[in-house]
Amino acid sequence: MRLVCLRSRLSGAVDIPGSKSHTIRAITVAALADGESRIESPLISADTLAAVDAYRALGAEIDATRPESWVVHGFSGRPKAPANVIDVRNSGTTLRIATGSAALLSNGLAVFTGDHQIRRRPIGPLAQSLNDLGASVTSTLGNGCAPLVVGGRLRGGKTSIEAVSSQYLTSLLMACPLADGDSEIDVPLLNEAPYVEMTLDWLKHSGITLERDELRRFHVPGGQQYRPLSRRVAADFSSATFFLAAGALGDNDVLVRGLDMNDPQGDKAVIDYLRLMGARIDVQPDGIRVRPGELKGCEIDLNATPDALPMMAVVGCFSFGKTSLVNVPQARLKETDRIAVMAAELSKMGAVIRERPDGLEIEQSRLRGAEVDGHHDHRVVMALAVAGSAVEGRTIIQTAEAMEVTFPTFVDCMSRLGGRLSLEQ
Repeated sequence: MRLVCLRSRLSGAVDIPGSKSHTIRAITVAALADGESRIESPLISADTLAAVDAYRALGAEIDATRPESWVVHGFSGRPKAPANVIDVRNSGTTLRIATGSAALLSNGLAVFTGDHQIRRRPIGPLAQSLNDLGASVTSTLGNGCAPLVVGGRLRGGKTSIEAVSSQYLTSLLMACPLADGDSEIDVPLLNEAPYVEMTLDWLKHSGITLERDELRRFHVPGGQQYRPLSRRVAADFSSATFFLAAGALGDNDVLVRGLDMNDPQGDKAVIDYLRLMGARIDVQPDGIRVRPGELKGCEIDLNATPDALPMMAVVGCFSFGKTSLVNVPQARLKETDRIAVMAAELSKMGAVIRERPDGLEIEQSRLRGAEVDGHHDHRVVMALAVAGSAVEGRTIIQTAEAMEVTFPTFVDCMSRLGGRLSLEQ
C-alpha cells in the first residue's frame, strides 16, 4: 500500500490514541496477575493485538471485544505451554516482554517468531540474562534473534545486562518478581531510561516491590504476586510527536489533545526539543497548541527518545543552520536502521543530511515531493507523511500499511486537520 501526500495547511485539534508501550505493559501485568483486570482506553493496533494473542497463548483469558475496555483474567504467574508457535508479527516489545513471561513456565516450552524485521532484531543479551537466572532461552538459528525456544523456570540469582534496548531490562523486571528466588540485576548500560521508569510505575501499581540503586542495580525479591488492576491507558506521546512537530511547520496551527504531562513517557521531551528549536508551544487546559516560529538547528541528545528520531530529522530540514541528533545508536536496531533509512529517504526529497554512527546531521534544506520508501517502519512512514504535507509536489510513500502497527487512524487524523493524504493499493 502507498500513501500519497500533497502540500497542506494543518489546522485544528487532534485526539491522540493510547500508548502502545503502556498498553502492552498493561496486558502483561494483567496476564501475570491472579484475578480479573480491566484495561481502559487501550490502544487497538497491530502491535497491541499481537500482545493480546501472545498472552492468550500463554494462558490468559482476554476479552478485547469492547474497544473502550478490555477484561483480562490472569494466570497468576503460572503460564501454560502454548499449543502453537507464538507469532508476535512486528512487535518487538511483545517479543521481549513475553519471552520473560514464558521463562516462568514450569512445564513445556514456548516458541516465538515474528515477521522478517523481528527475525533480525537482537534479543541475545536478554536471553543470556534469563539463562543466568535459571531459564532456558535458545535462538534456533544461533544468531541471537528469533525464532526463540523458551522454557523455565526462573529460579533467581545474579545477572548483568547491557540494555541497548530498554525492553531487555523491562522484561527482566516484569518476570523476576515471580521467580522462585531473589534476583540481582546489574545494568552497566541502559538506553531509553524513561521506558524503564514506565515499567517501574506499572510494577508499583500492581503491588510489586523491589530495591534499586538508580537504574543501575536492582534487587528483586522472588515469590511475589501481581495483583489485578483497573487502569486507564495514557495517550501516546510517541504518536503525538508527529502532530506536535507538524504544528511547528509552515503556517500550521495544531492543538494536540489527550496528553498527560505527568506521565513517565520519555517522548514528552519532544515538546522541549521543539521549544528549543523555536516553535511556539502553549500548554493549555484543553491540549498542547503548537505553531511555527523561527526554527533554528541545534544539538539534541535522543538517547532517551529514539522513536523521535524520524520526525525530528524532518524538523531539522526546516530549521535554519544545522541540526545534530546524537547519542542514539540504538535507532539502528529498531524496525529498520532508522538512521540510515531517514538519511536515504529524506535525501530523495532534497535534504542535505549525513549519517553519524550515533545519529544524524541535517542542514536546512529545500524539500520537494518525491517517491520514497517507508521500509515497513510505521514511524518512518508517518514522519515522511508529515514532510510530504509540508512541501510542494507529490510525495508517494511505499509500505504505508506499516502505520497499522501503532497508529491505524493516522491518515484520518491528518485529514481532519486539513491534510491532503490518500491511501492507494
